[in-house]
Amino acid sequence: MTDLTTRQLNRALLDRQLLLERSTLGLARVVEAMGGIQMQYAPAGYIGLWSRMHDFERPKLTEALEQRRVVQGTMMRGTIHTVSARDYWPAMAGIRRVNREWFGKVRARELAAVDEVAVATAIREELAGGPLRFAELTKRLDARGIPGLPAGTVNLWVDLLRIPPSGTWERRRADLYGLADHWLPRVEVDEDAGIEHLVRRYLGAFGPAPLRDIASWMGLNVVQLRHVTDRLRLRPHRSEDGQDLVDLPELDLPSEDAPAPVRLLPVWDALLLVHARRTGVLPEEFRSVIFNTKTPHSFNTLLVDGQVAGTWRHEDGEIQISPLRPLTAAERRGVDDEAHRLANFHD
Repeated sequence: MTDLTTRQLNRALLDRQLLLERSTLGLARVVEAMGGIQMQYAPAGYIGLWSRMHDFERPKLTEALEQRRVVQGTMMRGTIHTVSARDYWPAMAGIRRVNREWFGKVRARELAAVDEVAVATAIREELAGGPLRFAELTKRLDARGIPGLPAGTVNLWVDLLRIPPSGTWERRRADLYGLADHWLPRVEVDEDAGIEHLVRRYLGAFGPAPLRDIASWMGLNVVQLRHVTDRLRLRPHRSEDGQDLVDLPELDLPSEDAPAPVRLLPVWDALLLVHARRTGVLPEEFRSVIFNTKTPHSFNTLLVDGQVAGTWRHEDGEIQISPLRPLTAAERRGVDDEAHRLANFHD
């Protein structure tokens, strides 16, 4: 078992998230390396890829969605994610039952009288002719005697995707629904294989990590995945505060002295969420600034030497920087250069 410092975990996370050096991999491979992209706000996915890829241009993600190389759906933790086409079915196998059980408990009163089989049949029949806007779909279900389904519940009984052009930079509202097995050839994967796939994706994107962080990211609890992780030959580590961590044995860790260039991240970037807290990317003194009741989606953030050092916004054709700590002259030059590049990306 190897003891790892917070700085080592920080550099490992940045390396796996392709933030130490922009990647030349294809777009779908980059999305896989990231563990998928959380995309409640569509432009965030584009900016997240820009921060991680060489020569990324906005049309590339829209084209990948249109060409079905990547897809967008309600996935981990019941949130909108973009994942590669080959990751979609294994990921859904791992989380589908748990998502349904969780949502069924949270909305138990509203769903008590719902005939799940009838709803699933109706949704599939209405979408058989092609994608529909959510408003049109609910109108048709209402006409069939299935009124007032709570927002988001149509995903519980049928695997659905958000179909482009919805959920893109050009048309940001992701409200055009289609049947996943019409958009992608269905691949049957059992639940344990799906969980294993997600564990490997998580560690490849965010490891080394404790089991509870893997489970939290997936929307499971540790008990629900331990029977899978117990049979995997994961490499043990320990953090400097004594947490037991695991990792994929084939993955190396970068030097803790690896330079971390300035990066500008969008809202919702998974790098900042609670499951990555162990890495120190978001200093605890800034956590309540970045995440609070007024900004549950977080802010666009500025990384300097692998840590959040400020926020940014696009305004009047420029990137406006708001530091959360003093920046050195060298740091400011790096920030200004990256900000200029991102301003050009927005144009």
